[in-house]
Amino acid sequence: MEIYLDNSATTIVCPEAAEAAMQAMTDNYGNPSALHSNGVRAKQLLEQSRQKVAAVLGALPEEVLFSPSGTIANNTAVIAAVNMRRRRGSRIVTSSVEHPSVARVMDQLEAKGYDIVRLKPKLNGAVDPEEIMNAVNEKTILVSLMYVNNETGAINPVEYARKAIKAAHSMALVHVDAIQAFGKMSVKPRRIGADFLSISGHKIHAPKGVGALYVKKGLIPPCHIYGGGQENGLFSGTENMPAIAGFGAACEVLPDPLTSQREMKKLRRRLLTKLSKIPTILINSPNDALPNIINMSILGMPSQVLVNFFSERGICISAGSACKKGHRSEVLTQLGYTPIRIDSAIRVSLSRYTTEEDIDRFVEVAIEASNKLRYREF
Repeated sequence: MEIYLDNSATTIVCPEAAEAAMQAMTDNYGNPSALHSNGVRAKQLLEQSRQKVAAVLGALPEEVLFSPSGTIANNTAVIAAVNMRRRRGSRIVTSSVEHPSVARVMDQLEAKGYDIVRLKPKLNGAVDPEEIMNAVNEKTILVSLMYVNNETGAINPVEYARKAIKAAHSMALVHVDAIQAFGKMSVKPRRIGADFLSISGHKIHAPKGVGALYVKKGLIPPCHIYGGGQENGLFSGTENMPAIAGFGAACEVLPDPLTSQREMKKLRRRLLTKLSKIPTILINSPNDALPNIINMSILGMPSQVLVNFFSERGICISAGSACKKGHRSEVLTQLGYTPIRIDSAIRVSLSRYTTEEDIDRFVEVAIEASNKLRYREF
């Protein structure tokens, strides 16, 4: 039986989400913009799903806009924020370990003349709050930080973005990429001072093809995707109702974050304890990381070979980030690890469906892999 430990890449669709998606495909399958009875039912389903997502965020339903993916939500948030504040300055504060859906946008903005300040993480993988405070000045127009790093699980002190903006008397906006955090820990945009916050459905056992962008009430971001004006004009195009219905259903059955983290910590502790006596296995994730994500290196074998080794034995893991294939991890590079350690890194990511038996089997295969390798000094 296959063991799936790549939940930061995507998750199995939970039964409730699958049922909701099927119903949207076979019953309430109308276009939400249509005025006939099936369209009206689809519109009602759209708004009910919006309310379910908003409830988890502690947000107003009108502050939640559905997007085709988390990547598009991230792109849209950054570009919209910059367009809203571009006359007030040119500085943008971010980190050097953002997901490509933010990092590549920053590269494009830098090429256009914007002053991009990329904060390097500390040894624990997170950005230093003091550096956030020092980086923001009056000319800053945006602070964009990920809440949880997708490769290591490091948790950033994103609440300091708003504190820094207030201290600098800046009019900057705050964007938080909460795609890896949402559903695993408490994510409340108002509490952390976010103007924009991105999330994704398929990371929490909803179908692929849907994300959402929280936009603080009162903000009117300019659109850059033109069409029918759906989702307040920000994401034009007929809504993906099966995915949206599944997203809402998945949100409705999310476990309490504290309970979830307690269970994930037990599994993480079990994994790390069993691996701790093996000198050729090094843990790259910080101790205070989100417990769902464990990045490690099994020294002596390239990451992709390790992925294949585990796959042949029925275990699905990833080589660092599944979002970017064939490249040395920028995240682990920024943390100062050696190239050999980086090149042998893998990511194990857990979900509420992960069992102790799954962990034990992973450890067995990890030990087998370690024993088969020719040890070199790293």
